[in-house]
Amino acid sequence: MFVDSQRLHIAVQKSGRLADYSRGLLRDAGLKIQNGKNALTARVDNFPIDLMFVRDDDIPTFVADGVCEFGMVGLNVLEEFALDQPEARFDVVAPLGFGRCALRIAAPEAFAYSGPEVLAGERIATSYPRLLKRFLDDRGIDATVVKMTGAVELAPRLGIARFVCDLVSTGATLEANGLVPVETVMESEAVLVRTRRALNPEKQELSENLLRRIEGVLATQESKYIMLNAPEAALGQISAILPGAEAPTIIPLAGTPGHFAVHAVCKESVFWETLQKLKAAGASAILVMPIEKMMM
Repeated sequence: MFVDSQRLHIAVQKSGRLADYSRGLLRDAGLKIQNGKNALTARVDNFPIDLMFVRDDDIPTFVADGVCEFGMVGLNVLEEFALDQPEARFDVVAPLGFGRCALRIAAPEAFAYSGPEVLAGERIATSYPRLLKRFLDDRGIDATVVKMTGAVELAPRLGIARFVCDLVSTGATLEANGLVPVETVMESEAVLVRTRRALNPEKQELSENLLRRIEGVLATQESKYIMLNAPEAALGQISAILPGAEAPTIIPLAGTPGHFAVHAVCKESVFWETLQKLKAAGASAILVMPIEKMMM
């Protein structure tokens, strides 16, 4: 795989949900990604960036070795890698808000599970042996970890292990195989990682520009722009209700003495209950709008 030394490189999963969400995040950051025939890379037209499409468990290696300056990967994959290579040179830049799941231990439905101590002496099948071993060691549990690379949920049916430790999002796969989750090993989601390898000044500037764009996209995912009218006496209470807002902009309403327009960026979700509280505090003409772009 040829790597252009003048361009930034981002490693992303080559297929699956994380691949789709990763591309979507970069497009939201204004990157125009070519849809070429090359299954290994894609060029960005309006920014000196190449995407590298690789297996998810290869992404930490690409970033740690500096082949790619950035990577988008599940935290579970990253931590499994880091437990094997603690000297790996990368940093987690930010959680990305997608690919949420949990690594969980599951038992057969008919098993009377009373706590992690019942795992002692048992066999547990998993694709994440290091994360599972850390969980067991932290609790002083001596169990046999059986490494599998796929179809972990079939292990009890095949007699390989009584328990499994696998990623769970909806739990439908476990249920279909007669298993129920009983312990959470770790919570996970996609994260942005960056190499610790030194970059030349040009690449460093490009890197900071890219990060500002991505941070802007992430900031808008939950953020909303709120506009409302309120009497002066209610401004303090209304400002306290606005979720995650910094100091709002307050503008006198023309022709209505003692009344003001309030504009605020709320960095948390705005629920109907919030609007009801604002209304009860004296707000009127409340308008909530999505934010398309925001530079932090």
